[in-house]
Amino acid sequence: MPSIRLTVRVKPGASRTKVGGSYGEDRQLVVAVNSPPVDGAANQAVVAALADALGVRRRDISLVSGQTARTKIVMIDVDDPVTAAAQVDALLGS
Repeated sequence: MPSIRLTVRVKPGASRTKVGGSYGEDRQLVVAVNSPPVDGAANQAVVAALADALGVRRRDISLVSGQTARTKIVMIDVDDPVTAAAQVDALLGS
């Protein structure tokens, strides 16, 4: 199955979960989650939020790096990489 690699900037402890917007010059996708950054709760919330936003299953998303950092790299298995890239661009605000 094809996949896309995505850099995200996490905002743990937000008042509500939201996926959208960009951060920094390299345009990292911003993911705000309610969960605190304790015991991997924020990482699980990021995976759930991305799955909902992109219409994929949670098990199709894996955390490649940044387990304890705000900037994370995720790999997302997708059926159509072109459509997925367009969805990510829309979330980034392109």
